[in-house]
Amino acid sequence: MTPRLTLINRDYTRLWFGQAVSSVGDAVFSTTLVLWVATVLAKDESWAPLAVSGVLMASSVAVLVIGPLAGVFVDRWDKLATLLRTEVVRGTLVVVLTAVSFLPTDALPVGVWLALVYVTVLLLHASGQFFSPARFAILADLVKGDANRARAAGIGQATGETAWIIGPPLAAPLLFAAGIQWALLFNALSYAVSYVAIRSIEVPASAATPDGGKPAPGPAASDTKPAGRRSSLRGEFADGVRFFARSRFLVVLLLLAVIGQFGLGALSTLNVFFTTDNLDADAHLYGYIGMAMGVGGITGALSGGRVVQWLGARRSTWISLLVSGVLLIAYSRQTTFLGGIALLFVFTVPLTVLNTAMAPLLLDAAPPAFRGRVMAVFYPVTKLASMLAAVLSGWLAGSVLTDVAGSVAGVRFGPIDTIFAVSGVIVVLSGVFAWLALPGTETPEKGAGATDGPDAEPGAEKAAALTVDVTAPAGPRGHRPAADDERGRPE
Repeated sequence: MTPRLTLINRDYTRLWFGQAVSSVGDAVFSTTLVLWVATVLAKDESWAPLAVSGVLMASSVAVLVIGPLAGVFVDRWDKLATLLRTEVVRGTLVVVLTAVSFLPTDALPVGVWLALVYVTVLLLHASGQFFSPARFAILADLVKGDANRARAAGIGQATGETAWIIGPPLAAPLLFAAGIQWALLFNALSYAVSYVAIRSIEVPASAATPDGGKPAPGPAASDTKPAGRRSSLRGEFADGVRFFARSRFLVVLLLLAVIGQFGLGALSTLNVFFTTDNLDADAHLYGYIGMAMGVGGITGALSGGRVVQWLGARRSTWISLLVSGVLLIAYSRQTTFLGGIALLFVFTVPLTVLNTAMAPLLLDAAPPAFRGRVMAVFYPVTKLASMLAAVLSGWLAGSVLTDVAGSVAGVRFGPIDTIFAVSGVIVVLSGVFAWLALPGTETPEKGAGATDGPDAEPGAEKAAALTVDVTAPAGPRGHRPAADDERGRPE
């Protein structure tokens, strides 16, 4: 018999294959658009950086505006049909842009080209806000057990990291040798492959249908609607927010993610300056920084399932936060390029394990009827925290802390390394908070999906055990989270 490649199970393997192809296509597409805008549409223009930032802003607007509401529709709709229709919509959008791109560049004003790019990116990411929660909901039924769910999350993150290692190097040759049209067409074909792979999945009826095939547990007994009566969009969204806010476990996970984003957001914004100033390296070596983090992300993603199996998801969460914070502090003290590369690689491993460990916790805490809305609250809030962290760190480094310099006990410090060190301390404190706030009743898994103690409960009972009584009166508003993927994304 010819051996077949199977990851966890057959249906998850098909879902993963569709994600893998689509992720490479997305990486090629995103890189191509940025290069095209910067080197063709806005070539030699002073506003070129602003034009490129518009691509990023379009994606962020889709996440923050459409994301919170998308979960309501995902909870209403058939999950598998949602995935398939989303791929059709995204593929069609890219095909339309591809067809228009066959026109000569000077056939349309630059402003029209940019508008087409921004609108396409906005609609693509808006569609993605329906795809991600639907995939999350189906994944919960295709993959059982914390270890397998963590492994699935790790494989997903490793796939995303690999896509961003493979995709960008493909984008530049496609753009400059073959043309923008063929780079866009590559992404359109990736959606077609993803559609075929997802269509072949055999999803349990309870996973695909609205409410998981069960009566939807309302946030409160008084909120229950008469049979056959559809509540309003606003009402269902409010039900999801109330459910989230009354779940101590979900609130704790959200706070951990938000604190982590504020602790780590500085790295993505300021690391290029840290490389050239503190590590005394040429700017052209900065690509190796991203490569080290990518390899570290893949390593952490692939080992995350095993770590969760050994330690349990909750213990893995707070340990990963503590280790990541300490390593970020150590990185802030580096003065050599090789030392910085090595520490960034090691730092990214527990950071990715953290994202892997949080995935099964989220899946367990979200009942089928609320999975879409749980993700529609969690992801946009974490995205917003990441954006605020990036803006705050840039503002601190560029204004408030510009003149910070000195030494203490022979240890020199400046503005950027100080921000990194403080960020590391914040991450360590979030690890202490996770250690104290997350329940400590978990026993590490003995095998693939087998647990002892409370974590061995069936999915529905386990979700109930992780949340407060949803029929109880709502607590004071001050107890609700004020504001993070990959996910690890991410993607």
